[in-house]
Amino acid sequence: MPIIEVRELSKSYRVYKKREGLGESIRGLFHRQYNEVQAVRGIDLDVEQGEFVAFLGPNGAGKTTTLKLLSGVINPSGGTATVMGFVPWHRKNEYRRRFALVMGQKNQLWWDLPAQESYRLHQQIYAIPADSFESTLAELTELLDVSRLLSQPVRELSLGERMKMELIAALLHRPEVLFLDEPTIGLDVIAQHNIQQFLRYYQEKRKITILLTSHYMKDVAALCKRVVIIAGGKIEYDGSLSGIIDKFSGHKIITLQFAEGHHPDLRSLGEVLDETWPKVRVRVKRSDVPRILAEVLRDNPIEDVAVEDVPLEEVIADLFRESSEKSAATS
Repeated sequence: MPIIEVRELSKSYRVYKKREGLGESIRGLFHRQYNEVQAVRGIDLDVEQGEFVAFLGPNGAGKTTTLKLLSGVINPSGGTATVMGFVPWHRKNEYRRRFALVMGQKNQLWWDLPAQESYRLHQQIYAIPADSFESTLAELTELLDVSRLLSQPVRELSLGERMKMELIAALLHRPEVLFLDEPTIGLDVIAQHNIQQFLRYYQEKRKITILLTSHYMKDVAALCKRVVIIAGGKIEYDGSLSGIIDKFSGHKIITLQFAEGHHPDLRSLGEVLDETWPKVRVRVKRSDVPRILAEVLRDNPIEDVAVEDVPLEEVIADLFRESSEKSAATS
C-alpha cells in the first residue's frame, strides 16, 4: 500500500488584478477584479514507502504548492490526499510528528540564537525523549560535520552550514516522510555534494520516504531513481530518469571526425552544434539517424563516428520551455 496517495488534487488562488493609475486604484477599493490561478490541476500520485522521488518542473509549475498541500500548510480546492493514512490538512498532531518539511528559501531556526538552542525547542515541541534526542543529534552532527558550529549563532553561519543545520532540525524527531523543497538552492558545488552524500546515506539507512524538488539536475541524478515532472499544474511524466530522454527527446547528437583536409557542408543534415575541424557535432532528428549516417559514410572519408542522446538538462529545459509557452498562450 502506498505511503502517499493523491487523487485529483487541485489548488487554485484568487489574485487581485490591480490596474495602474490613481483613479483605477480608488475604483478598485469598491469594485475589485480577480484572476483565478490554478497552481495544481487534478494530479494523481502514489509513492511507496522508502522511495526517493524527484519532483521537477519550471517555476510556477505547482511543485512547492503540492508539497505544501501534502504537509498540511495549505488546504486544497479539490481532490483527496493521504500521507501515512492521514489527511494532511486536518493537521493532526500525530501526523505532524511523523513528517518534516524543509524549504531551501525559508528558515526554521532562530536567526540570532545558536542552532543547539533551537534544537532544544524542537525537542520540547515533538516531545522527544532526552536519550533519543541526544543520540540523534550526535549522529546527525557527526554525519554533517557541524558539531563545532552548534554554539555559534545561526546568522554567523555560511549558507551551506545553515542548510545542514536546517536538515538536522527536520530530522531530530526521526520523521518517516521528508519533503525537501530545493534544499541546495544557492549552495556552491562542494556544499551541494555534501548535502547529496548525506541525504543518500541517511535515506538508505533509515528507509524514509523523500519527495525532493530541485532545479539542479545533479541533485536528481545523484539521489533519485524515480522522477515526476509537473508542468502547468499537471503531471506530464512519472518514471525513470533515463526514460525522460526516450519520451521527450526527438533528437540525437552525431559526432563525426573527418579525414584531414576534408571539409564538407553539413548544414543540410541538421543543426551544427560545434565545428572544430576535422571534428563536427550535429543535432539531428532521431528518426533520421540511420539515413544520415549511411549518406555521410558513403560520401565522405570518416575516421570516427559517435551517436549519443541529447543531454538530459537540455531535454528537460526544452520541456519546461514548451510548457511555459503553452501556459502563456492559454492565460
